[in-house]
Amino acid sequence: VMKKAVAHLLPYIEAEKDGAAQSNGKILMATVKGDVHDIGKNIVGVVLQCNNFEIIDIGVMVPAATILEEAQKHNVDMIGLSGLITPSLDEMVHIAKEMTRLKFDIPVMIGGATTSRAHTAVKIDPHYEQPTIWVKDASRAVGVAQKLVSETAKQTFAEEIRTQYEAVRIQHAGRRSQTKWLSLEQARANKYNIDWTNYVPPVPRQTGIQVFENYDLKAISTYIDWTPFFHSWELKGSYPKILDDPEKGEEAKKLLADAQRMLQQIIDEKWLEARAVVGIFPANQVADDDIEVYAHEQRGDILTTLSHNRQQTEKPPGRPNLCLADFIAPKTSGKIDYLGAFAVTTGIGIDKKVAEFEADHDDYNAIMIKALADRLAEAFAELMHEKVRKHIWGYAADEKLTSHELIKENYKGIRPASGYPACPDHTEKSKLWELLAVEKNAGIRITEHFAMLPTASVSGWYFSHPDAKYFAIGKIRQDQVQDYAQRKSMDLTEAERWLSPVLGYDPDA
Repeated sequence: VMKKAVAHLLPYIEAEKDGAAQSNGKILMATVKGDVHDIGKNIVGVVLQCNNFEIIDIGVMVPAATILEEAQKHNVDMIGLSGLITPSLDEMVHIAKEMTRLKFDIPVMIGGATTSRAHTAVKIDPHYEQPTIWVKDASRAVGVAQKLVSETAKQTFAEEIRTQYEAVRIQHAGRRSQTKWLSLEQARANKYNIDWTNYVPPVPRQTGIQVFENYDLKAISTYIDWTPFFHSWELKGSYPKILDDPEKGEEAKKLLADAQRMLQQIIDEKWLEARAVVGIFPANQVADDDIEVYAHEQRGDILTTLSHNRQQTEKPPGRPNLCLADFIAPKTSGKIDYLGAFAVTTGIGIDKKVAEFEADHDDYNAIMIKALADRLAEAFAELMHEKVRKHIWGYAADEKLTSHELIKENYKGIRPASGYPACPDHTEKSKLWELLAVEKNAGIRITEHFAMLPTASVSGWYFSHPDAKYFAIGKIRQDQVQDYAQRKSMDLTEAERWLSPVLGYDPDA
C-alpha cells in the first residue's frame, strides 16, 4: 500500500521539488547468486523507499559480477545483499572479496534468515575494509542506512561496528579453542543405540512413487501455521497470542484479515496450483553414516546412497552423537527398513500474479501472495506427512493430532530437509530430485545452489522410527569432512564449501 502510494505521488513530488529536497541515498539490493528468496528483501526495500532512499532492486539469483557492475553503473551509496539458504553465505564472502579486488569504497548491508552477526563478523567483514553491517530485520534497516550515508555519523558508527565484530571474532575463536572434540571413530562408537534385534520396521501399505496434482488448496489451508507468516512481516510473536498484543495486536489483526481475504481469492479463483510427489523405498544403514535406498525388498538394485554427517563434539555421559542414519536399520541386522522422500509446491502460477501486482505498483499484495504461498507450501508438507503416516506408509494409522500438536511436532517419525541442521549438505537434494523425478512429477526445479523453484516449495525425507528426532549436527572436524568427501566421491575443497556453515576448523589455515 505504501509503495503504491509512493509510486502514484512520485510525479507530483518530483514536479514540486525546488532543489532543496533530495534522496537520502541510493541503495542497490539483490538476492545473491543461486538463491531465489526475496520476501524479506522486498519488505526492506519498501521501508527504505518510504524513508526517502532510492532503491535499485535487481532481483534474485544475481551473480556477483552483475551486482558490482550495476552498483558502479548507478553510482550507489551502498549495496544490500540478501540470502536465505546456507550456500548464499559463501556467495556473500565471495562478493566481499571481489569488492576489495575491484577497490570498492561503499558500505554493504547483509540480511536474510541464515545470516548472522557472527557469520558477518567472522567470515565476511575480514575480506572488505569498508563497513559491512548485518541488519537483523527490516525495522533496523532505515537506522543503519541513515548512519551509513551521514557525513557526521558514519565514521563513529563504523568504528562501533568494527569494535563489536572484533569482540565477536575473539569470542568465536575462544569457543572453538575450548570445544572438546571426538574423532569420527569415537563419535561413531557413541551412536544412538537401537535394539534392532527386537524391532520390526513398519512395512508400508504402498511403496514406490505417488504423484498428486491440483491438490485441494482449501484442504491444505487448514494446516497453515500462522506464526511464521507474521514473522515474515517483521511482527514477532506467536499466533493467536499476537492478535491480543498491546503493541502489535491491531496491526496483526489487519494483516491477518488481508491475508485471509487473499487466501480465499487464491482458493476460489485458483491463482495457485499445488503439486506433490512422495515415495517410500526399502532402505538400510551402511558404513555407519550412509543410507542405501533400494528399488525393491530384495535389495539387489541400489537406487541411491545418501551420505550423512554425525555430531562430533564430546557429549555428557549417556548422550549419543547423532546421525540420521542411526534411525534406519543397519544392513548387517538383516532387517528390511524403509525411507520416504517428498517434494511439494504451492507456487505454480505465482509469477503471473506477482507480475500483475508489481505492474500496478502494488508491492504489498506482491509480498502478501508470496508469504501466503510459502505458508501453504509448509502446510502442504504437513498434510502430506500426515497422509504418509496414517495411510500411505500407515505406521501411525490411529494418529489423532490437533493442529497445535502437529505444529509442536508431536507425531511419530520426522521429515528432515537437506540443507537444514540434521543434514546440512544441500547437494544431497540432487539425489532426492533424481529418486522422485521431482521436476517431471511436481514441476519443481533446483538452482545451482540447490534453492527450489517455485520458491514456495518444501522437500525432504521421511523417517518412521519412533525414536527418530530432529537435531543439529553442530560443528564437525576435518577427519569427518575427509571421510564424507571420500564417501561421496567429492573433492575435499568442494565438500568443505558445501559444509562451510558446520566446519569446526578453518580450511584456509
